[in-house]
Amino acid sequence: MDIGLDLTDLLLDSVLEDIHNAKILIVDDNPSNVALLEAVLEEEEYTNIFSTTDPFQVLPLYRDHQFDLILLDIRMPGMSGIQVLQKLKEVTRDEFVPVIVLTAQTDQETRQQALAAGAKDFITKPFEDWEILLRIENTLQTRLFYTRQVVRADLLESEVLKRTKEILATQFEIVQRLGVAGELRDNETGAHVSRMSHICSLLAFKRGLGKDYAKQLLYASTMHDVGKIGIPDSILLKPGKLSPEEWQVMKQHPQIGAKIIGDNDSKLITLARETALYHHEKWDGSGYPYQISGEKIPVAARIAAISDVFDALTSERPYKKAWTVERAVGVLQEESGKHFEPVMVDLFIENLPEIVEIKERYLDQETY
Repeated sequence: MDIGLDLTDLLLDSVLEDIHNAKILIVDDNPSNVALLEAVLEEEEYTNIFSTTDPFQVLPLYRDHQFDLILLDIRMPGMSGIQVLQKLKEVTRDEFVPVIVLTAQTDQETRQQALAAGAKDFITKPFEDWEILLRIENTLQTRLFYTRQVVRADLLESEVLKRTKEILATQFEIVQRLGVAGELRDNETGAHVSRMSHICSLLAFKRGLGKDYAKQLLYASTMHDVGKIGIPDSILLKPGKLSPEEWQVMKQHPQIGAKIIGDNDSKLITLARETALYHHEKWDGSGYPYQISGEKIPVAARIAAISDVFDALTSERPYKKAWTVERAVGVLQEESGKHFEPVMVDLFIENLPEIVEIKERYLDQETY
């Protein structure tokens, strides 16, 4: 038994079945021509045959049935076949809808007009049954191949989108967990990560950076202090003021964070690295670790800086009481143009009600 041959036979049978099930529209103002074509196709076991003698019905019929092939007469009263082709082209646009023109005219001008309007083949009247059947089958094979390729492309695109979403979800989860790990080593809480990252996301969207950017920053900003993992407990958890030497060690955490995050060029990792490395830089250049200023500081880090400071000021910690929102906003205004970008301070205050709502949503006893 030749398995390969059997599979080939099955595939051929499948193709023939699809061809014979194709939806075919016959358009001819002469009822006898329509009847003849219907009889030829039915004898060859085509099962989805439609017809009309009115060219004005072609578009409504196509909208209802999405034909796989149209057999179209050229010379018809009221609307010629060329005009029908032009109207179909407007409706079908990028779709591949084969049209075989049936015509007694053999002049070059008619053929040129029909091809320019979208016809795929010609059959000259009167025609032989074998000729029209072969042309129909060949044309439908092309249509079937096109349709299957479109379906295959759609399935492939769907699978790629699915896999991409899964990868992004995994990235988001890893980044989020690392961000929480960094905060839990400090005197902060997991809720601080939530508040700060959601404020970052809100400000990014309000700044006009787009929904995708805002979503990416929601997760990326959770890693702003991940570098604290590399700071010794004796310094990180010291209850009192740090010595100058200890402070120099503490100021290394942005670079440690950037090293942990790495240089992957994905958008999420890039934003995470920017927030970790630059969120302690200041608008006037007096920050750390590189003392860069103004727009040299990535916008993600500018957003993270003001979000982080505001939440830190308005949160209670073992070493301090929580400041009121009004007092914290006063500090932001005082630091406009110094610590913070002025545009960002104005944007922050404009959206203060939503920011306060975020703070109330994620309380300190909650985790991310």
